[in-house]
Amino acid sequence: MTNYQFPSNFWWGSAASGPQTEGRVAGDGKGENIFDYWFSQEPEKFFDQVGPEKTSQVYTKYKEDVQLMKQTGHNSFRTSIQWSRLIADFETCEVDQKGADFYSRVIDAMLANGITPYINLCHFDMPVELQHKYGGFESKHVTDLFAGFAKKCFELYGDRVDHWFTFNEPKVILDGGYLYQFHYPLKVDGPLAVQVAYNLNLASAKAIKAFRELYGQDKSKKIGTILNLTPAYPASDSPKDQAAAEFAELWANKMFLEPAVLGHYPQKLVEILERAGVLWEQTPAELQLLKEQTVDVLGVNFYHPFRVKAPAVSPDSLQPWMPDIYFDEYEMPGRVMNVDKGWEIYPKALYDIAVNIRDNYNNIEWFVSENGMGVSGEERFMDKNGMVCDDYRIEFMKKHLKALYRGIKAGSNCHGYFVWTGIDCWSWKNAYRNRYGLIRDDIHTQIKTLKKSGHWFNELSNKNSFE
Repeated sequence: MTNYQFPSNFWWGSAASGPQTEGRVAGDGKGENIFDYWFSQEPEKFFDQVGPEKTSQVYTKYKEDVQLMKQTGHNSFRTSIQWSRLIADFETCEVDQKGADFYSRVIDAMLANGITPYINLCHFDMPVELQHKYGGFESKHVTDLFAGFAKKCFELYGDRVDHWFTFNEPKVILDGGYLYQFHYPLKVDGPLAVQVAYNLNLASAKAIKAFRELYGQDKSKKIGTILNLTPAYPASDSPKDQAAAEFAELWANKMFLEPAVLGHYPQKLVEILERAGVLWEQTPAELQLLKEQTVDVLGVNFYHPFRVKAPAVSPDSLQPWMPDIYFDEYEMPGRVMNVDKGWEIYPKALYDIAVNIRDNYNNIEWFVSENGMGVSGEERFMDKNGMVCDDYRIEFMKKHLKALYRGIKAGSNCHGYFVWTGIDCWSWKNAYRNRYGLIRDDIHTQIKTLKKSGHWFNELSNKNSFE
């Protein structure tokens, strides 16, 4: 039997976010983000009408949660600071002291239990005030406000936090809010999505600049971004399928990856967007900023492959511009599926990602910042003692870790593996429909218990290996 031994000081942990875990408590001072607002307007759009106030209640239960994470072998944990909780005045960056004290206590609790905090600054949760006043990241002014918020986070917590990230999955902000209507503001506007994408990269660079001004060349502190780098696989070797995959890769991955790591946009993407008349508004000074403010570390979220084929309708047809006029998604016959979520399971992609980063992105330091399997109705897998026997999740992790191990052995500079998620958490419109956690959260009683995968993950972390 093969023993998969990971490098020393490997980071084993999980990821979550402030808006998906903290909940809202009367008098906590938190302002509304776009999900708080959307739920207040259209609760019927959310599964079982479970909204952001009914999350896993980290705001009041963080001490117990940290203890559970410790029991599942966490030596690290990624979460986010909510802009709408920390800041009372977005223009001046005046701090809401209740919010500031809360995040300080959470960080201290993690450190006291030997868990290293990985802190992200934006996990889709734009303050609704800024969305309504400026259009959120439609506005370059908001990129400046974001940099101010980032600087405030660094000042408040940089004495205890060494690992910082500007965004989680910026592409989802485009997909959800500006293309396919599964996040507020529910727009469908391809050219606007292009500008938002540019502004997100700009906001990230401005936050990195603020970080550098505070910490200079302090190698103990690092800042990065977190991208869902799903390789674009063509349906066949035909030139048309290959061309479709090339654009899909440019749009879905390289539009964020290349500015973050290499400091520039892929020229071919720029040419395509320019030819279509939808290229973002940019200035030489902004492009210089992107060139100078690249990341130290890369987080990679991976769940499923991105399979594409030539579009059934030519992109030259008279139609509104959208990125998917250049490709159609492709369902590979015989694929392995997580049927509950509707996602293909394809662990080999993690190896492909590892080699791509090694060969094309300076072998930058990176880690798997999310990987997981969401399953509905996990009660059906409970044993007589009430433990969820989620062998399917253990098998999912093992297969992905084997692929990752191959990538590390091939020389890719990966230093950690984080699952989504530690404790079952609220997931936007889907609420608690699909459960991802190593720890079960009964949202009716708030009793949290380790699943079989939680015990397995503890053993994995303690041994730094598995068979």
